[in-house]
Amino acid sequence: MLFKHPELLWALLLLLIPIFIHLFQLRRFKKTPFTNVKILKKVVAESRKSNSLKKWLLLITRLLLLTALIIAFAQPFIPGKSALKNNETVIYLDNSLSMQAKMGTATLLENMVQGILKSVPEENVFTLFTNDKIYREVRIGDIKNDLLALPYSKNQLKLKEINLKAKTMFSGTEGTRKDLVLISDFQKSINSPITDSLPDINRHLVKLAPENLVNISIDTVFINSISSDNLDLKSILTTNTELDNTPVSLYNGEKLIAKTSVTFNKNKKGEVIFTIPANELINGEIVISDSGLIYDNHLYFNLAKQDKIKVLSIGDADNDYLRRIFGEEVFQYSNLSLKSLNYSLLESQNLIILNELNSIPVALQNALQAFKNTGGSLVIIPSGQIDLENYNSFLMGLSNTMLLSSVTEERKISQIAFAHPLYKNVFEKEVTNFQYPSVKSFYTTKSATPKILSYQSGDPFLVGEDGFYLFTASISKENSNILNSPLIVPTLYNMGMASLKIPKIYEMIGGKTTVDIPVDLTKDRILKVSQKDFEFIPFQQSYTNKTTLTFDDYPEVSGIYDITDEGKVVKHISFNFPRAESQLQYMDLDELKASSKNDNVAALFQNIEKDNSVNELWKWFVILALAFIFIEVLIQKFLK
Repeated sequence: MLFKHPELLWALLLLLIPIFIHLFQLRRFKKTPFTNVKILKKVVAESRKSNSLKKWLLLITRLLLLTALIIAFAQPFIPGKSALKNNETVIYLDNSLSMQAKMGTATLLENMVQGILKSVPEENVFTLFTNDKIYREVRIGDIKNDLLALPYSKNQLKLKEINLKAKTMFSGTEGTRKDLVLISDFQKSINSPITDSLPDINRHLVKLAPENLVNISIDTVFINSISSDNLDLKSILTTNTELDNTPVSLYNGEKLIAKTSVTFNKNKKGEVIFTIPANELINGEIVISDSGLIYDNHLYFNLAKQDKIKVLSIGDADNDYLRRIFGEEVFQYSNLSLKSLNYSLLESQNLIILNELNSIPVALQNALQAFKNTGGSLVIIPSGQIDLENYNSFLMGLSNTMLLSSVTEERKISQIAFAHPLYKNVFEKEVTNFQYPSVKSFYTTKSATPKILSYQSGDPFLVGEDGFYLFTASISKENSNILNSPLIVPTLYNMGMASLKIPKIYEMIGGKTTVDIPVDLTKDRILKVSQKDFEFIPFQQSYTNKTTLTFDDYPEVSGIYDITDEGKVVKHISFNFPRAESQLQYMDLDELKASSKNDNVAALFQNIEKDNSVNELWKWFVILALAFIFIEVLIQKFLK
């Protein structure tokens, strides 16, 4: 027990005065003669004994009364564990996307906010931070409205980051009690190696997690295949429990254009495919409905009208079959001879075909090498009389491939690599009984590039991958009848289709995203990005034929955004939240070191307040003094 005013305890020495008065009676008794009656002597003796007992009881009662009063004025108290220290409290409130999970009638975040508002004393000063906001040295009344309107964040701090950030918010004062309160659902994604154990800080963990939560997540969507008429969109979905069928809807803006259902396999994954018209402007949204998290029930994407694929053939050989295959509906085909070739046109092409050239000029080799390195596709069809040394110097730089020698011998093209991407969705089954095309002469090769078409002997007729394709024989009518075969059309057509890299149909929020817009801006013009009433200006860099936009901190909300130039929409771009928090896998708090581990915010703050509180006892001593007054009255009245 301690005293707020211990100097008043010196007043206890004053209790010696009534003791001295009682022990040394200053009052003198005068003897008065009285009749010597024996019975009166006995009465006088008994009265003296009773009077002496009464005086002793009154003395003790009054001494105790004065003692209780003096101690009460000294204000005694019993302190809590840290009541005599200065206290600093820092609270981390997790507002990540996984906090949308329901717990009762409210979300986890809403429950945690209500717990803080009800539990933290109004007079306490503390610091609170979330995944993206900091409130320093505030009282609960100062941030009540901010907490009630706290948005969910795309960011999720790791434990190491939380500890380091919290450490900077405490003062360096020694002798103070420092409490760090972590309020989260503690998903496994939050875990990280903790190098600083914060030895001077009391770390309290409060974990709230939903029970038996069923969550379905739309993980991704991408273009699975594309043709001149249609394209197939494939969407992958996952769940955290075993489910049967779940409806999946596809919207273009606010218009429902397709609806299907997904069936999950043993790995709790499912996929759906939507077939939609190609070359249409679609501001798409895939939607599901479940009782779990909200943010992963929507996935936004946009499809723009595809530009025509630019195909250029170089050479003087017959190119009429190429013109028919690369029709104007999908392709922009052109043919140039070596003499009339403008090298500046190469970089704007998607597919370049070297059509039956005897040799390839060094300048063209260098230009084609740069074209291939920047993502262009190249098809090489040799003539019957090529310069092997010239060709090989070029082929070795492209794909470590060589043409060894010319062989004049008729061979049938009978082996097809059906699994090659060129023939995806071309054959319903592996065909073995069609009329095989043939060649009269060909070149033997040395190459590690995969075979696409081969002769009966196993020697390759067509090799290629990653935008590089090489025929090992001339396909002119003089050397081969493949131009009359149905095999040539899907082969060359799919080479052209694969040459245009399909752009990303959505971006992720929180990552650095760069987008090229085909707009040449003047000095005073800027591109803006907007969605409904929200508008911002991203970092942008203007070039002669395009403007590059870089997205980093913004946007913070998923959806389809308009990129505008002076109020005119030039492009749509979609952003979605990362799906990392949809897994709903939680940590075991036993793996973490902490001063306390709780599942209730109120209980934790009650314990902290108890440790910081002072149990004042002066009221009890006042009551005790009143009790002694009552006892004295009883002694005076009943003890004669």
